[in-house]
Amino acid sequence: MISNDINLAVQHLNKNGIIGFPTETVYGLAGNAFNTAAIHKIFDVKKRPTFNPLIVHIKGIEDLDKVATEIPSIAYELANVFWPGPLTFILKKQPHIPDLVTANQDTVAVRVPNHPIALELLNKLDYPLVAPSANPFTSISPTTANHVEDYFANQIDMVLEGGICKAGIESTIVGFNNNKVVLYRLGALPVEAIEKITGSLIVSNKKEKKTITPGMFLKHYAPKTDFILTRNVKEELDWYSGKKIGLLLFNEFEPDFNPTYQRVLSEDGDLKQAASKLYEVLHELDKMNLEVIIAERFPEYELGNSINDRLERASKKDNIITNYLTTENEF
Repeated sequence: MISNDINLAVQHLNKNGIIGFPTETVYGLAGNAFNTAAIHKIFDVKKRPTFNPLIVHIKGIEDLDKVATEIPSIAYELANVFWPGPLTFILKKQPHIPDLVTANQDTVAVRVPNHPIALELLNKLDYPLVAPSANPFTSISPTTANHVEDYFANQIDMVLEGGICKAGIESTIVGFNNNKVVLYRLGALPVEAIEKITGSLIVSNKKEKKTITPGMFLKHYAPKTDFILTRNVKEELDWYSGKKIGLLLFNEFEPDFNPTYQRVLSEDGDLKQAASKLYEVLHELDKMNLEVIIAERFPEYELGNSINDRLERASKKDNIITNYLTTENEF
C-alpha cells in the first residue's frame, strides 16, 4: 500500500513493522535500528545475507554520537558541509547498536538523508532507522514508491510516498583511518567534492574478504535481462545482431536503431541528471522483454565514475554471488 500518511508510517514502525521510506538517493526498506525483530524482517524480505551491513539513518548531526563513538574531527567537518545529504560515514559503533545492523563488526554506517519527508518522519521517532535500498538483494534499486510496491506488495506494511528520488543513486560511503579518509563506495556525492575538503582519498571500494560496507558486492543493482557494459555500442550491436536489444546511452541516441528500445539519460550531457534517471530507465528497459540491454560507459569523472560503478556491477554474472555466499561463513 502506498500512502502519504506519515503518522501511519510512525504507527507501523513503533510496532516494529517495516516500510518503504523515501530518501533523496533511493527508497529504503526502513525499520527501527534498535529492534532486532524489525531488522530481521528487512533481511528476510530483501533476501539479503546478514553479513552485509545496513546504513543507520539519523535525523541530524546532533544524533551522531548516539550511534557512533570515537568520531574524528574530519567527520564533523564533512557532516557540516554535506549533511543532510548523500554521504555515509563508517564509524566505531556505540555498544547498543545491534550486531545484526553491523554484520558483527565494531563499525556502523550512518547518514542524514536529504529528503523532507524522510526528515519529518525521523523527527517523529524516538529512534533512528536502518534502511537498505527497498529492492530484493542485487536487483535494481527503487527510485519511486511504485518500484517498491512492485517489488514487495503485501510483504511490507506500507510505502511512504515521497516522489521521485532526486539523486537517483545510493550515497557515497567513506570511512576514517588514522586521520585519512577512505572511500568505500562511489555514490551520489562526487569524490571531487569531498576531496576539496579532505585532499586525496584512499580508495577501497572493491569486495575483499569482508563486506565492510553496503554496496561492495561485485554483482549489484542488476536487471533480470542480460546486461552488457561497453565503450563501443556499435560493435556490441553487431555482435548481438538478431536479438531484441535495448540501449542505455549517455547523451546521444543511436541514429540507426529503433528509438522505442533506447533511452538517453541526459541529452544535455549533465551527469547529475543522468544519475538521477539511471535506475528509472533500467526499470523501464527491464520490463520490455528484451534479450539483452547494452549500456554505454560514461565519462570517467565526477558522477560518471559513480554511474560506471553501478553499470559494472549490474553487468556481473550470478555465480559471483554464489561464491560470496560460500566464503562469508566466518561472519
